[in-house]
Amino acid sequence: QQQLVESGGGSVQAGGSLRLACVASGYTADNYCWGWFREAPGKTREGVALIYTNGGDKGTIHYGDSVKGRFTISQDNAENTLYLQMDNLKPEDTAMYYCATDPRRGPCMRAMQSPAAELAFWGQGTQVTVSS
Repeated sequence: QQQLVESGGGSVQAGGSLRLACVASGYTADNYCWGWFREAPGKTREGVALIYTNGGDKGTIHYGDSVKGRFTISQDNAENTLYLQMDNLKPEDTAMYYCATDPRRGPCMRAMQSPAAELAFWGQGTQVTVSS
């Protein structure tokens, strides 16, 4: 069993920046992917950024079209932490942000599709609110 704990959310004005962090505990060595997803009221869950952490796809990163060029995903393996640097934030970025991971390649390959595939392990989420 794995546990994911997100932090770093908050309220910011448009054009501002936030850095989210997700700390993983438990057995994570076999995870195939690790990513960030968001869900706004009345909208389906959206894939924000994903990094493949195992297998032949290791190191490959995907971003959602709406955040390309503004958000950056990174990981610190020593600290078992995933980050999401969010710059030039827009009001439409307002959502609950979740990190998720899965040891299975299939769900990982579908994870960025809309709606985002059901990965095995999820955090509790951290709220990001961007005001205009």
